[in-house]
Amino acid sequence: MWAQKYDTISQQTTVGLKKTLILLVLAGFQPAGALNFKPFSLPEPDAKRFASTAQRGDSLFEAANYAAALPCYKAVVWRGRQASPRLLLRLAYAEQQAHHETAALLYFSMAQAQEPRLANWRALAALAARQRLLGYPTTWQQELRVRLLRYYYPGLQALLAGAVLAAVWLLLRRQRSGRAAWLGFGAYVLAVAAYLYWLPPAAAALVARPGAALMAGPGAGAAWLSTAALGDRLPVLGREDIWLRVQWQQRTAYVRANDVLMVE
Repeated sequence: MWAQKYDTISQQTTVGLKKTLILLVLAGFQPAGALNFKPFSLPEPDAKRFASTAQRGDSLFEAANYAAALPCYKAVVWRGRQASPRLLLRLAYAEQQAHHETAALLYFSMAQAQEPRLANWRALAALAARQRLLGYPTTWQQELRVRLLRYYYPGLQALLAGAVLAAVWLLLRRQRSGRAAWLGFGAYVLAVAAYLYWLPPAAAALVARPGAALMAGPGAGAAWLSTAALGDRLPVLGREDIWLRVQWQQRTAYVRANDVLMVE
């Protein structure tokens, strides 16, 4: 059903409509849902078909036939439900060449969620700046965070493995382990806890519906704060029923979950 409706909108010939509606259409089928697609097992005929489609898209892309490559890549992403960072970046570039900046923003964000890279973030922030969107900082703190996120999970695995090995070593040598060894292990565990607390990947959402209202509280009767632009990126702080608690211009606001797409 969602694929059929998406195809219907995609066939619109007006570029302005595509730029305005593409995220709105996707939001109708992925309300507040993660768009960070993970590979999953497809029936062998389908897997071969989508692999062939991706290869055809690559051939067209490398021949600079971006308009023809777009349908191939979209079929792999939205029907095959599989997307590598490389494919998403190519799809974003092809959308840019077609002057579909809002769609390009979505695919850049999906690629960045799967594989954080500083170059991708800078391209994403530059694209957002041209559209005067909020939530794409270019500060050194943000760039440092992007660098750290790239190695977050490998680093976490190494830290946890180290904690397990240290615990086993201390237990085996508990008769000979002095107080300093146990204090050192305690400090190491606290460091791992700090790593988990301060550096986890932060949830973020893209505004996917034109005119999405930002409210002071989780309810339609709360005070209206502002209207978010299509493509604004909002760090997510929590959820209350159908409302997401987000950070907006250094303050807390609430937006309907159906008005955004979670990409991180």
